Amino acid sequence: MSYDEILVGYDGSADAGVALDWALDEAGRSGRPVRLAYVFEWLTVAGWIGPGVAPGIWPDETARRQVEELVRKAAADAAAERPGLSVQGEVFDGPPALVLQERSAEVGMLVLGSRGHGGFGGLLAGSTAVSVTAHAHCPVVVVRDGQPATSGPVVVGVDGSETSLLALGFAVERAAQRGVPLRALRVWEPPGLDPEEAAATERAAVEADLARWRESFPDVPVEIEVTPGNPAALLVEASRAAQLVVVGTRGRGGLRGMLLGSVSQQLIHHAHCPVAVVRER
Repeated sequence: MSYDEILVGYDGSADAGVALDWALDEAGRSGRPVRLAYVFEWLTVAGWIGPGVAPGIWPDETARRQVEELVRKAAADAAAERPGLSVQGEVFDGPPALVLQERSAEVGMLVLGSRGHGGFGGLLAGSTAVSVTAHAHCPVVVVRDGQPATSGPVVVGVDGSETSLLALGFAVERAAQRGVPLRALRVWEPPGLDPEEAAATERAAVEADLARWRESFPDVPVEIEVTPGNPAALLVEASRAAQLVVVGTRGRGGLRGMLLGSVSQQLIHHAHCPVAVVRER
């Protein structure tokens, strides 16, 4: 594995397929290699691992071979559909959340479906996906059910915190790759001051955060929106017209509730487009 690699949690489910498609599109723009990861958790009782895969008591080598073939075929099909991309597959052993968290230290990005089955038996929004997003060592993209949008801006929640600045850089780069506008959303709570004065102060803070990125990516149109309200609700609403919404793992100021379990978790559950959660490596 390498820090340039995009790792995709894959178990053969429909949502995993959507996550893989998103990762392949990202790789097509960035030139990064893609690796499919099926995490095979041995069971001590009979259980269902995936489509056509039903392991018995450990060790079930037949089930393991079926999983390996599933991943091999998915990687081969993806490589055939996307000539020029490096696509590989690998089967890992262990608890899915723990294994993915460990592997995230070795890659540049981790992509997950919002739900899964089989090797990701617990991959429902709020369980494995939330756990991995909270503890991963690289940016994690959670692709919601259905076909991700391919139009609309990249939306980023910014509040001046360190992780939101990392999210801002990630978002600007994705907007530049896609040739779409960036919408920077700063949500604040009315401080009891003059609303217009407070809004101007908040907007100036966003402009300052954007300054270095405007120099690096001058062709990316940027829309700044400063508004009072609930960060999670406003970002979820903004996701309706977006192709990607980006947040940090923690925030302060207008997004000071942006801990996994609050704003980020709400987006993982309710956003209408893929969600990228960015943290410091």
